[in-house]
Amino acid sequence: MAKDDLGDLVVLDADAVRARLTFAAAIPVVREAMIALSDGRVRQQLRSFLPWGEGKTFAIMPAAMSDRGVFGAKLVSVFKRPDGAKAHEGVVLLFDPQSGAPVCLADAGEVTAIRTAAASAVATDALARPDAAVLTLLGAGKQAAAHAQAIAQVRALRQIRVWARSDRQAQALAAQLAATLGIEAHAAPMDVALAGADIVCTVTAAVDPILSAAQVDPGTHVNVVGSSGPAQAEIAGDLVAAGRFIVDHREHVLAHGGEFLRAKAAGLVGDDNIAAEIGEVLAGARPGRTRADEITLYKSLGHAAQDLAAAAWLYRDATGKTL
Repeated sequence: MAKDDLGDLVVLDADAVRARLTFAAAIPVVREAMIALSDGRVRQQLRSFLPWGEGKTFAIMPAAMSDRGVFGAKLVSVFKRPDGAKAHEGVVLLFDPQSGAPVCLADAGEVTAIRTAAASAVATDALARPDAAVLTLLGAGKQAAAHAQAIAQVRALRQIRVWARSDRQAQALAAQLAATLGIEAHAAPMDVALAGADIVCTVTAAVDPILSAAQVDPGTHVNVVGSSGPAQAEIAGDLVAAGRFIVDHREHVLAHGGEFLRAKAAGLVGDDNIAAEIGEVLAGARPGRTRADEITLYKSLGHAAQDLAAAAWLYRDATGKTL
């Protein structure tokens, strides 16, 4: 943590964010942010994307949380690495609601990694069966590791299965998770990894679907996380149509949710197939899972409300001051 020349601007680098913002802290923060997003306490615009060459995007995500007096933005670059994974780099900037001065600058890559997995944990807690104990990760990058740690906070996991295009990476992540979480974890082919899974997280850089309805058992909860724009889709349209489809934010999914947009274009779903926003489920305004054998789907795009709520928590933790 450091203070910049701009007076009281607190700067939190990746190490500082990682050290302070645990999943135990982030999950309730993100939960409240998603309720606020759905009940109108958050003002935000659609994310603005600026393509910057092959596999490179600059994005701006502004928002204001009226009940907290918190406003700011995330500025992030998303670059595709040589191994196919996506790297998020940038900053989350918070402003003082009284003076308008910037007060906190936090590493966006680390905030994104933590709040995204925390949001999936929030959705999993609301939508997965209470006895869900087998987690399958499709993907073996930073988000896959974060998702295992976060979901272990909300369900008593007894087994974690990892599939990735690189078996070496899948094996390495499984070994890491077994050592850090003390949970049985192993790499597996996709069909083996999915058989009998209770919770599935798609955290890949796939442009086209890797998961279809026939591969998902009844009663499974699926977090669809890796795709973040209209040109990408991790799950097939038949799975979108087969499950109870719950989103982080309806307006954004209708504009940027690649899986839903492809299913809609194919005539498989209409806008009314979006059953609810997760904030509505959390607030009790709409039902989540309605049957034990129902497939539930949570489409995560990520929102500035989550980033700002996390940054506000970090600022309070670092300074003892509440915005």
